[in-house]
Amino acid sequence: MNTPQNLRYSKDHEWVSVDGDIATIGITDFAQSQLGDIVFVDVATVGETLDADEVFGTIEAVKTVSDAFMPVSGEVIEFNEALNDAPETVNKDPYGDGWMIKVKLSNPAEVEDLMDAAAYTATIA
Repeated sequence: MNTPQNLRYSKDHEWVSVDGDIATIGITDFAQSQLGDIVFVDVATVGETLDADEVFGTIEAVKTVSDAFMPVSGEVIEFNEALNDAPETVNKDPYGDGWMIKVKLSNPAEVEDLMDAAAYTATIA
C-alpha cells in the first residue's frame, strides 16, 4: 500500500494535505483497494461547515456504497468536479488527481490529532 509520508490520516481512511488554512481531502490507497472499482462519488456538502467525523459525501463502488467522513472540521469549499466524469480516478490516483474535497479549516490544530504515515500504516497492517 502506498502511504505518502507528507500526509495525515484518519481512522476512517481519509488523508489530509494542508496548505495554509485549506485542507485537501481524499481516501487512502488502502480504502480504495477495499472498496474496489469506484463508479460514483457524491458530495452534496459544498458550502456547508461540518465537524470532524461528520459525513461529507458517499463513494459508490461496484459492490457497495460507503460514507466519506470529515477528518477535520471546516467548510467544504470545493468538490473535485473531474470525479463526476471519471470516478475511477480515485482508484488510479487516490493521493493526486483522485482528491475529493477542499476544506477551509475551522481549527487547523485538529490536523495534529490525525495519524502520521507510520501510525496509519500500523493500523492497516
